[in-house]
Amino acid sequence: MDFYSNGKLLVTGEYVVLDSAKALAIPTKYGQALSVTPIDTPNLVWKSFDHRDLIWYQRAFEMNAFTLHTSYVDEVSQTLHNLLSEAKRLNPDFLATKTGFEVQTTLGFPSDWGLGSSSTLIHNIALWANVNPYTLLWNAFKGSGYDIACAKHNTPIIYEVHQQQPKVTEVDFSPSFSDQLYFVHLNKKQNSRNAIANYNERKSTIANEIKVINAITSEMVSSSSLVDFELLLKEHEQIISEIIQETPVKERLFGDYFGQVKSLGAWGGDFALVTGNDDTTTYFEAKGYHTIIPFEQMILS
Repeated sequence: MDFYSNGKLLVTGEYVVLDSAKALAIPTKYGQALSVTPIDTPNLVWKSFDHRDLIWYQRAFEMNAFTLHTSYVDEVSQTLHNLLSEAKRLNPDFLATKTGFEVQTTLGFPSDWGLGSSSTLIHNIALWANVNPYTLLWNAFKGSGYDIACAKHNTPIIYEVHQQQPKVTEVDFSPSFSDQLYFVHLNKKQNSRNAIANYNERKSTIANEIKVINAITSEMVSSSSLVDFELLLKEHEQIISEIIQETPVKERLFGDYFGQVKSLGAWGGDFALVTGNDDTTTYFEAKGYHTIIPFEQMILS
């Protein structure tokens, strides 16, 4: 059995997507595969490969361990055990065989890119266990679920969630100026605890801001002008900046850049969306940022 899930990028609606805002999210050409092969022994042999096809994690579990509360010293094993146990709780027939399986996961991107190494794993396990991937996510972790939606959809989407009821609308997000859009990996992971704390303090008073974000999301999808698109990016950054009390990434790192820069997902060190031209790569490489991916090479459409 073979399964595959797409990676994700959240273009609009960061933070506020948790409270019913409409968010533009895009599945990426990079994702994660999971293959399952039956074996004769009553074990689950797990092997995880990185984007270079090198094993970064390996462990054998006893099949009956997934009906028990089991503790592990390492965080990866504990997280994986919890996920599989929850999947089995949701579907008691999962992992109910007397024989076992060898499972291999293969990540199609560097794990520090933030494209969804966890969400693609959760979605793949849900496919294998035949359970609802959103339920598996919310029972085992937290989050809005937009990354799960990207894992299963092959086009850009508008995502919103109301009381853990996700709504996904596939959209055509193929700007005529896509050759002037790039994704730059910032490679400076930051603790988003303060931003989340500030957001939680403000979220009961931001109904108007959510309405504006919803409008920006819709306008960005249909935008036919790079100038208009850049104005929407700037307005979105300003709104989120005021909500979470954080400095926008362009103001913080790239004040002299000629295009617009927008944080994606939780503000921190993953990818940013930038507008630019043939000089964009030269600018960011001179600043020490060497992972610059053109829009068409990243987005799955």
